Amino acid sequence: MAKKSTETLVGVFVLLGIIALAFLALKAANLASFSAAKTYTVRARFDNIGGLKKNAPVRSAGVSVGQVTSITLDKNTYQGLVIMKINEGVQFPVDSSAKILTAGLLGDQYIGIEPGSDDKNLANGDLIKQTQSAVVLENLIGQLIFNKAADAGSSSNPAPAPGASLAPAPAASAATSGSKK
Repeated sequence: MAKKSTETLVGVFVLLGIIALAFLALKAANLASFSAAKTYTVRARFDNIGGLKKNAPVRSAGVSVGQVTSITLDKNTYQGLVIMKINEGVQFPVDSSAKILTAGLLGDQYIGIEPGSDDKNLANGDLIKQTQSAVVLENLIGQLIFNKAADAGSSSNPAPAPGASLAPAPAASAATSGSKK
């Protein structure tokens, strides 16, 4: 009898451990929201969303205030249209700005909202007009390489000093460089 109750207790303990690991994995991957907080929806258009993904956090001052619910291409403007759920208890002025930021040097991307100063707040379905697209690391590296190559090309053929003649120097004549008679 004691052996059977011990086996049952171990089984329950293992089952609780599996449930706890599944919960932790879902929260760490930001795949499931277990809060029942009320939210409102806001939209923003970006020229380049970089590696932003659905369910990415929306933060203000480093604090998570919502999450990205969808990312689509706006067929009229050809920009990335990002729809976000913001916790209802957090209100942002209508002149707030949204940026796509990166957590760390190579971390995941998220939306950062900087509050504006207007008296009127964003409402459900409003568009954040001031946006800053993602900084794409590959583009930065490409620009750095291009600039270094351009600098190297210009240093091998230095530009003449201001006011210097571009005509070739006169060749030395035989009279000035020749032998004495």
